[in-house]
Amino acid sequence: MRRPSDPVPRHTEHAERTEHAGPGGPAGRIRRFSRGERWIHRSTAALMGLCVATAACLYLPALAELVGRRHLVVTLHVWSGLLLVVPFLLGLASRAFRADLRRLGRFGPHDRVWLRAALRRDRVTRRPAGKFNAGQKVYAGWLAGAVLVMAGTGTLMWWTGLVPLVQRTAATFVHDWLALTVAVVLAAHIGKALGDPEARRGLRTGSVGRA
Repeated sequence: MRRPSDPVPRHTEHAERTEHAGPGGPAGRIRRFSRGERWIHRSTAALMGLCVATAACLYLPALAELVGRRHLVVTLHVWSGLLLVVPFLLGLASRAFRADLRRLGRFGPHDRVWLRAALRRDRVTRRPAGKFNAGQKVYAGWLAGAVLVMAGTGTLMWWTGLVPLVQRTAATFVHDWLALTVAVVLAAHIGKALGDPEARRGLRTGSVGRA
């Protein structure tokens, strides 16, 4: 029996990595994302970018004065936030997307090995991973939860008659601080992507080079 601390078997890792590989692709490359999955990522990124940009215009006085038209900015912010779930819901029609959701939802012993090595900044220990590593799984789960909380608290702030003032004040507190945390996490995510040209190419073309 394999111990929890043992690395994931190479045949298991290889099978998961090549599960999406399809015939007819460029030589030496593996199909990583379908066209539908790339559309989901781009649509979500565009809505999230609009949401963050309008939030900055609402909370930073210098930007608010520069942009003006506060009512329009508020409307764009609210609807871009509420529509964030739409690409995800439409994406459920994609078999490839549903398969990736299952991968992101599985957290095995090899993921714990990966996380321990990452938290210790251990560059010696091998970090086993399938199509998604443990860091990507944690990020995806955390961001999905954050979006739901932001949508819920934002709804209470926008439709003021839903709950009493005390609950709206609490919702505003959670919304504001979580928004700041989301902005920091997204900045780190973008910075990581900028340092990985192959990952960006995978999201642009759908295929990556064989490891």
